[in-house]
Amino acid sequence: MKVLVFDIFGEFAHFRKFYTTSSPLSFPFPPPPTIFGMLGAILGIDRKEYLETFSFENCKIALQIVNPIKKIRLGLNLINTKGNIWIPLKKKNHDARTQVKTEFIKDPRYRIYFYHENEELFNKLAENIKNHKSYYTFSLGLSELLGDFQFMGIKEFTEKENGEIYVSTLIPISLILENKIIFEEGKSYFRERIPLIMNSNRIVERYEDVLFESQGKPIKVKVDKYYQGDDGTNVIFL
Repeated sequence: MKVLVFDIFGEFAHFRKFYTTSSPLSFPFPPPPTIFGMLGAILGIDRKEYLETFSFENCKIALQIVNPIKKIRLGLNLINTKGNIWIPLKKKNHDARTQVKTEFIKDPRYRIYFYHENEELFNKLAENIKNHKSYYTFSLGLSELLGDFQFMGIKEFTEKENGEIYVSTLIPISLILENKIIFEEGKSYFRERIPLIMNSNRIVERYEDVLFESQGKPIKVKVDKYYQGDDGTNVIFL
């Protein structure tokens, strides 16, 4: 199976968690619907269509953490546009702006493994990434957080079954056999619940718990299915 491998990175990223309100928190990595939006930006696919174009029925995606996850909080000044106008002065019962503490990922870098059954679309995406072309502005969660991407290659991956192996990407908890995780010194293990499938009405239809190591180190687990690259890298598609 041909898999497109590329990195996405930037100075800051924010992937808003669905349950946060006044002080937005960020996922440590972009969930699949967010990644699909990034692919849509590179290819020029409308925001109303990309979720169908990149549905799990016709594509596979895996994500590897490259740079260690570093979170910081910054204050964002949001202007008050109530009534569809902005009054730049503070008056009685009116503040011109509100400062909101927001969580960001500092110096994020992730490696994406992507497969699509539509060979024409797959080749077009690979060509755009290789030539550093993007139809829409590429950003990391928020339009103000400009991102970048780098072509790493097109590699051959083979499906394997039932192995106790080191996995470089996010690992769905549901695929771990016998709850077997081999914990090792010097590694930080985390579990995160992320939106996995979102429909065209932008309603999440399925969530998934995933296991990851915050420094980007591989995790040794026993899984029922994984894919191995020609360079020996083991990945699990979400």
